[in-house]
Amino acid sequence: MLGRLDERGLKLVLAVFFLALAIPSVVLVAQAYSQLKWGAFRSTQLAAEELATRIDATLRAAIASEDARSFGDYSFLVVEGDAAANFVQRSPLSAFPVASAVPGVLGYFQIDATAKLTTPLLPDAGVAASTYGIGADEQAAREARAAEVRDVLARNRLVRGSREETESLGADLVSQLRERDAGAAFSEQAQREVETSAAPAPGALAPAAPAVETQAAFDRLATNELAGGVGRTTNDAVVRAARLDAVADAPAEAVLIDERQKRVEQTLVPEPVVATAARETAAGRAGAADAAKLEVGVRTFESEVDPFEVGVLDTGHLVLFRNVWRDGQRYIQGALVDRAALIAAAVAEPYRASSVAGVGRLMVVFEGGTIETLTAASADYLSASPELAGEWLHRARLSPPFGAFELAFAVDALPRAPGAVLLAWVAVTLAVVLCAGFWLMYRFAVGQMRLARQQQDFVSAVSHELKTPLTSIRMYGEMLKAGWADEAKKRVYYDYIHSESERLSRLIENVLQLARLTRNTQRFDFKPAGVGELADMVRSKVASQIERAGFKLELRNDVPEGAALTVDVDAFAQIFINLVDNALKFAANAEPKIVEIASRRESDGGVLFTVRDFGPGVPKGQMKRIFELFYRPADELTRETVGTGIGLALVRQLASAMDARVDVRNREPGAEFRLHFASTQRTE
Repeated sequence: MLGRLDERGLKLVLAVFFLALAIPSVVLVAQAYSQLKWGAFRSTQLAAEELATRIDATLRAAIASEDARSFGDYSFLVVEGDAAANFVQRSPLSAFPVASAVPGVLGYFQIDATAKLTTPLLPDAGVAASTYGIGADEQAAREARAAEVRDVLARNRLVRGSREETESLGADLVSQLRERDAGAAFSEQAQREVETSAAPAPGALAPAAPAVETQAAFDRLATNELAGGVGRTTNDAVVRAARLDAVADAPAEAVLIDERQKRVEQTLVPEPVVATAARETAAGRAGAADAAKLEVGVRTFESEVDPFEVGVLDTGHLVLFRNVWRDGQRYIQGALVDRAALIAAAVAEPYRASSVAGVGRLMVVFEGGTIETLTAASADYLSASPELAGEWLHRARLSPPFGAFELAFAVDALPRAPGAVLLAWVAVTLAVVLCAGFWLMYRFAVGQMRLARQQQDFVSAVSHELKTPLTSIRMYGEMLKAGWADEAKKRVYYDYIHSESERLSRLIENVLQLARLTRNTQRFDFKPAGVGELADMVRSKVASQIERAGFKLELRNDVPEGAALTVDVDAFAQIFINLVDNALKFAANAEPKIVEIASRRESDGGVLFTVRDFGPGVPKGQMKRIFELFYRPADELTRETVGTGIGLALVRQLASAMDARVDVRNREPGAEFRLHFASTQRTE
């Protein structure tokens, strides 16, 4: 097959085979990488689902603890144990700094049926804060926090501010005092209490809005109609070209059913009692501290408590609130929450501690708009997946009352799959094997093609080298046999026949020697021989050959007497016969017609033999190739010469067998072939 192909055709055939193997291999590696990529995507997706479930469970537990609080916990004082024991203590919500299962709570509040706002941070009127271990500095901090709660609610139009105190405060207090005195006459002392209580009590932030207006505002907040979207993120790079609009089209499982139910509870609530003159006398004797405790009574009533709801305010805060029904009247209880603190503790902290943080972004979405975007620096082990950048990793709607909130995970990069490195090495190895394999195949095939051509050229050359002298020998032999030559011509004919027969002998010997070397059947007889003896032997072998060619032999030996080499004498003689034959062919037209054979000792202790002619020399590009088997220079000068292309190749192989080195150098003029033996020995 190689004989019918040229190098161009071979390239085409190998290219087809290469593509036939490379394309399926690339597809296979791509499919494997895709599987690894989607496997990594799925594992990261499961991690995001687990994280969303964990965040939701944390918030559910926090809301459950708030739902479990009784109506009375939203007062500064609560009743513990049996009502008859009248054991009153501070509410757990009165702690400061505020402690809550819900992160970010700024303070708790209660709005009664008359729209009066109170907070468990401050005691009711008539109760001294110092009685319960609250110092002046803490009292100021509590009042500041209570004012902050009132101000935020007022700015979001849920209650009225301090400048809009109701004008009916005095009338309301009179009505309360009458009820507490159980129908007693409205005394001058009670009237003084009304006058001194015209300003809001320390524990009560003055009624800020009519009850109906306040309750309607919270109703709108429950349906998320009150917040105008203030504080939502509009960064297009985060939203990814408004892709969060798709959140509204969330899957059916994202719509969670609120399984929480309203409950009915029996509540014990401490209430201040208006002091009568008799009580004042007793209180005076008991002391101021005891007086404060004597003016606290306990009432028992039944209340119906709704589950908590969450609203987002225009100021960016969250308000957690519930409706409580007492004696047919509606109370609103809840807490003002710092949204940033809530997200940082309940969402950002577990997010940044998870493996999802290095993959992409977590967006907290409210009603289709992003209100917070959490990111984390990508790790070095991440692998880029451009086709997945911006894709939703997971979306999860939170449980009520956070049902309007959603956690949306967007992927930026995927963690490198465990098998990615192995797959990369397999792909690289496969690519190297394919490329190197086909390159070696191409080089081998080209070498075989060239060798086949060289062998064909060799056969043609040998045929020519054999046919020409045989034809001449036969012609001269027939002329001598027929007696057509006189005595003078007979001698010329005999010399020509002898010369051509020697030429045939050299050719046949070269071919046989090459065959033996190629088959490793050559047997060498190495023995020491003096350099002078070798030089004399070479002269006897090549002198007649040089003289018949019309050349002059110049022999020079500069090696000290007694130096010897371990060589095979016949192989040594064959080397110089071939080198001289090469010089005679390529310097046939040279002037002067001289062949120099010299030997000298090298500085490293070896011996250098040289054969020089005065011909055109060897082109630089062919100095190494002329020792290749069957190689014949392709320039015009070479095509005018005869030869088989095995002489110099045989020289190199024979020299290598005797641990010698052969090379060629150009001289001015001519070429010099150099045979270097590394070491010598002394003859006895």
